[in-house]
Amino acid sequence: MDALYTAAATANGREGRAVSSDGQLDLPLAMPPALGGNGKGTNPEQLFAAGYAACFASAMAAVGREMKLDTQDASVTAEVSIGKDGDGFGLAVVMRVELPDSLAGETGQKLVEATHAYCPYSKATRGNIDVELVIE
Repeated sequence: MDALYTAAATANGREGRAVSSDGQLDLPLAMPPALGGNGKGTNPEQLFAAGYAACFASAMAAVGREMKLDTQDASVTAEVSIGKDGDGFGLAVVMRVELPDSLAGETGQKLVEATHAYCPYSKATRGNIDVELVIE
């Protein structure tokens, strides 16, 4: 792969801070209450959900242009779950894609499936975590 851009961020665990090398991201980190924390900060699952949703939406716009479809009114919500997985922890994702009525049915299904094949985050997770696609 020829890198077009590289992001770098440093974190010191689930209770601390996450800071990007350019300073644009500087967030407190905290365990969510569901995992025994106080929830007074973001967590890796929220950060991953935001990144995956943004990447998928951007990929959908690119795929939509290729398919001659208007995706301007579409939105993507990524739900990232963490849980016990054998000898440690694992992740699962539900991608909720809200499409306008003009993209309902088979057209929308083809768009979302093509986007999942194209999106870099989807490629990175393929075969590693469960990703469920839900069209709303």
